[in-house]
Amino acid sequence: MSDTTAPQTPDLADLIVHLARLGQSTTSTRLTAAQWTALRYFARARRPSRTPSAFSCFHATTRGTASQTVKSLVAMGLLARESHGTDGRSTLLDVTEAGHAMLRMDPLEDLRRVLARLDPDQRAAMGAALRQSVGEMAQLREVPVFGSCVDCIHCDRGPQGVICRKSQNKLDAEEMASFCVEFRPVSLRQ
Repeated sequence: MSDTTAPQTPDLADLIVHLARLGQSTTSTRLTAAQWTALRYFARARRPSRTPSAFSCFHATTRGTASQTVKSLVAMGLLARESHGTDGRSTLLDVTEAGHAMLRMDPLEDLRRVLARLDPDQRAAMGAALRQSVGEMAQLREVPVFGSCVDCIHCDRGPQGVICRKSQNKLDAEEMASFCVEFRPVSLRQ
């Protein structure tokens, strides 16, 4: 590492945190940043990953804190609980119509628009750098990294379509773009 890049690293970390906070800040809705994160997560997660436990891993928080966040969204009518088909102790969560309506007011949309205005090469480089950084931080913290089936080692593209080797389920286009608790980055493939 050269002397010219070392001092910028703390500034870059602070900028990332500041950008994330700006992206989530708003006074126009009644949800907290944690509630927005949960609502977004459940809207983007594959069905088997729509559990409070999976959300706690994704949000890098305790199960108790995640459960309280989920409980508040259920009480507001933005999430609905349903029993897990294979695990009677667990519940799955679905975003309600009211939840989808709330997501149309997501404060993160402003950040998405700002990022969309970047040059395509800048976006690609930023995306690659952030994915690498997220992966390394998850490894340092010994927590799972989340991603979509597109970049997962369990994804098998064959003549019969796309199949998740972990769950043995066929995947459609929507599931391919969804978060999954079983995600393992392709970079781990030996």
